[in-house]
Amino acid sequence: MTAVPRLIIAAPASGSGKTTVATGLMAAYTASGLTVSPHKVGPDYIDPGYHALATGRPGRNLDAFLCGTDLVAPLFAHGAAGCDLAVVEGVMGLYDGASGRGDLASTAQVATLLKAPVVLVVDASAQSRSVAALVHGFASWDSTVRIGGVILNKVGSDRHEALLREALDESGVPVLGALRRAEQVRTPSRHLGLVPAAERHAEALEAVRAMAEQVRAGCDLPALLALARTAGTTPEDAWDPAAAIAAAGAMAAPPFPSPTASASAAAEPPATPPATGTVRPPRIAVAGGPAFTFSYTEHIELLAAAGAEVAFFDPLRDEGLPDGTDGLVIGGGFPEVYAPELSANEPLRKAVGALAGSGAPVAAECAGLLYLARSLDGAPMCGVLDAEARMTSKLTLGYREAVAVSGSALAAPGTRMRGHEFHRTVLEPGAGEHPAWGLHGGQRRVEGFVEGGVHASYLHTHWAGRPDVVRRFTDRCAQP
Repeated sequence: MTAVPRLIIAAPASGSGKTTVATGLMAAYTASGLTVSPHKVGPDYIDPGYHALATGRPGRNLDAFLCGTDLVAPLFAHGAAGCDLAVVEGVMGLYDGASGRGDLASTAQVATLLKAPVVLVVDASAQSRSVAALVHGFASWDSTVRIGGVILNKVGSDRHEALLREALDESGVPVLGALRRAEQVRTPSRHLGLVPAAERHAEALEAVRAMAEQVRAGCDLPALLALARTAGTTPEDAWDPAAAIAAAGAMAAPPFPSPTASASAAAEPPATPPATGTVRPPRIAVAGGPAFTFSYTEHIELLAAAGAEVAFFDPLRDEGLPDGTDGLVIGGGFPEVYAPELSANEPLRKAVGALAGSGAPVAAECAGLLYLARSLDGAPMCGVLDAEARMTSKLTLGYREAVAVSGSALAAPGTRMRGHEFHRTVLEPGAGEHPAWGLHGGQRRVEGFVEGGVHASYLHTHWAGRPDVVRRFTDRCAQP
């Protein structure tokens, strides 16, 4: 059961200022002495880094597509346990979700599942009285979504603000803040949006500080907190990683359907029971640092719950893997930005290659996939995969339905998962002799590599939705 006060920060469209308002509120309330739980709707992994700086707590994602609608409220309750307030930043426009799937994975759906009031951030830079019609439309579209207030963004002047407030007086939706156009916060950005906070820590801290100052100056913090306290109580119990791992033992992969006529399943590696009487738990090394900034917090919690000892390392600085590494997880990030530095760390590249060559389990997603290739934009990488990676101008973006084509340390053939692609790189070839996934969503195709103990793919997945893959991976790491 969850009764933590909470707000959903939404907008009519992307670019309206959700990140500024949400992050600013998190930082302002944290500075006032409240313990604030930060959340982000959707798969985005950059905004949660700024949320973590604002609150001192890990940013957590709420994604109904990746994890299922039944897990949204429990995952929220898990992250918000013991907090005074939770602030949830939405994704895209309020009612925008997974393409062609209605409201699935939309901010509106999450607001309904969490029984939370919505604060609509409106870019008012090119309108005055029309703002009332816009807000009325959003507030009346879905009776299950409660819009409790509006924050006006990019307001030009006192006169402009007065016109906007006068128009909204007739809408019945209170104005809870107004941010000036001239005071917009500049945040570090590049080809895929904001620069992750871990890459430019000092600059990101300054941006968060500026967001907090802007929100304090322009928003009615007591009124927003009062609105948060009107959130309904959700009956769901908090998600528990240990319980999820325990329940995963009963999960079974569905029968394998070939996603394309040319796809063929690799033989499933023989199942070997985990070693008993071992001196220590399996040690799983997890890549971090500026080049590998993306890993859902729940992944680490699930690995630990499955019995693993998690050891972090930075491929930009560490010349070897943690002592006693039994398995390796390399998540997302921006290795293309650091290709020369990653390439220059030859000792670590050789250590990763040797571990993979020994048959040890390796799970790599997106950035990890690039790092395991022979080269990235001509710079030598680990050479685990017989593929070359390069940057392109084309953005590959979207949710995907996936089925495991080849048996691996991560997934049995036929295992169904949902994932998300977000990259401007390509691999040649795009899949190995034994692909990792058959993908649906956009063009049907096979993708990724399964070689020995390696499972490498562009697909970002959220393991809370399939804890059985964590149990399987950890058990394989424990095998002698």
